[in-house]
Amino acid sequence: MAENNNHQEKQGLLLHEHEEKHFMSSECVRDIIIGVSDGLTVPFALAAGLSSANVTSSIILIAGIAEVAAGAISMGLGGYLAAKCEADHYDKELKREQEEIICVPDIEAAECGDILAQYGAEPHEYEPMVNALRRDPQHWLDFMMKFELGLEKPDPMRALKSALTIAASYIFGGLVPLSPYMVLPLAQEAMVASIAITILALLLFGFVKGQFTGNQPFKSAIQTAFIGAVASAAAYCIAKIFRA
Repeated sequence: MAENNNHQEKQGLLLHEHEEKHFMSSECVRDIIIGVSDGLTVPFALAAGLSSANVTSSIILIAGIAEVAAGAISMGLGGYLAAKCEADHYDKELKREQEEIICVPDIEAAECGDILAQYGAEPHEYEPMVNALRRDPQHWLDFMMKFELGLEKPDPMRALKSALTIAASYIFGGLVPLSPYMVLPLAQEAMVASIAITILALLLFGFVKGQFTGNQPFKSAIQTAFIGAVASAAAYCIAKIFRA
């Protein structure tokens, strides 16, 4: 007993000394990336397209703000429904796994042993672990959900957080290309300023995105700016064609 306590104390000390720093907010970052990238690109393309149609900055600004509002609601709702669907799927699988543990425990135990065997454990090594899990149904259920189904318990507030994060990020991104139209009355002048500001924002956003996602920051910056430029150029050319 004393030896076991000493082992646990030593293990706790080692874990305390070796504090790993992992980034744990990937879902939030994903929502921000989705919102900001679309927010920068779509209103930018819309404003560029309208600028070629020979309208005033005020009209472009009104249309742009309307698009940002509609886009934020649409994107936020999409994020909410996606997160809600994930939570519903988890709950459904959780109930099914609970029923299987109660009704067919031997089959579930065999599946548990098969999972451990995939990690290189021999039968004489994993059988005590399976028996230990069987004594604690909750831990057994958590183990099967994570290692058999690959599902993590979702945050109950995930759907609302996702909706708000995506919507706010979309608004933040969308106001960047529209800001020149708030101060410059001539649409062509505002468009030039919008292009410069938005390309710079896309480069900065792409660089930061690359830092968080583990990609090459400079490559991510160029790719993000290129996509935004292509989208705005396409909208501008389409407006030019229909105007002609």
